[in-house]
Amino acid sequence: MKLVKLSERKELETQGKLKKRYHGFEQLINELGERELPESIIGILNSEIEALNSIPSSDKQFTRVLRKKKSLILKTLEKELKLVPKHHYRNLWMAIGMSVFGIPMGAAFGAALDNMGFLGIGLPIGMAIGIGVGTAMDEKARKEGRQLNVVHEF
Repeated sequence: MKLVKLSERKELETQGKLKKRYHGFEQLINELGERELPESIIGILNSEIEALNSIPSSDKQFTRVLRKKKSLILKTLEKELKLVPKHHYRNLWMAIGMSVFGIPMGAAFGAALDNMGFLGIGLPIGMAIGIGVGTAMDEKARKEGRQLNVVHEF
């Protein structure tokens, strides 16, 4: 089974931000078309692409639906096949590092120095730890061939 192609939308040429998002979604579909995917995943992807193709781009909800479909496809790929976009783990672990490592370190600094104003010192330290861990995981995914050549924008 082959992946369904996105319909061409000439009316997006005048809308810069929407055109960029649509082009990013198109890159994701093209990247997935080059990979060997199981039939069940292709079926899920095709249903999502067909649902997006059925919505006119002049509709107010098109931008929201486009964003939701891309996120849903990426979540499905991560859950089922462990395929992730570039910088996925870095972005994920940056937040985890700030909350898991940064806040406790800042609290420890604040308590040790008897000034809770130092609570903020731990956040950049935790962020650096998280970025380091996430970058290492992204590199591992790239070496294993599990990284997609697309970037997911929020």
